[in-house]
Amino acid sequence: MSKKVKEENLENEGILEETAEIEVEEAEAEVEPIAEEKLQKELDSTNELLKRTAAEYANYRARSAKEKEQTFSNAKGTVVAEVLPAIDNLERALGADNTDYDALRKGVEMTLTGLMASLEKLGVEAYGAPGDSFDPKLHNAVMHVEDEELGENVITDVFQKGYKIGDRIIRAAMVKTAN
Repeated sequence: MSKKVKEENLENEGILEETAEIEVEEAEAEVEPIAEEKLQKELDSTNELLKRTAAEYANYRARSAKEKEQTFSNAKGTVVAEVLPAIDNLERALGADNTDYDALRKGVEMTLTGLMASLEKLGVEAYGAPGDSFDPKLHNAVMHVEDEELGENVITDVFQKGYKIGDRIIRAAMVKTAN
């Protein structure tokens, strides 16, 4: 090859290199906005997802609070419905013009039996009887007596029965203990 042809080839290669560099720079300039647009779309999508998740959680909390309130209200209604027959019986007993003490006593006993059955139906259990062993978690000792005939920590009298639902103490029994 002649020197002139070589120079032209070298010149052409230089031009080609410059053209290639310009094309790469232009391509990079085009890629940056596309990548930036793509990242912005991803960011917007993620923000939208976070907003929806936050809104769903807020709705869940409100719904849970409403359900809790309804459950509590329903439970109170169930308890009142169970107690109302006993109240009706007591009102009838007080309204009667009966001077028969035995009949009145029998009516009060029947009312108490019905009320205790209602409590049992609700899962309420009465406890605390003379002769039981004293447990400070279940009983409130208000009196103490020394009696050699009775064992240690024995309940001698019950002033108020205790009530519990499962393991939850509603009211501790008020008792008198021995030794």
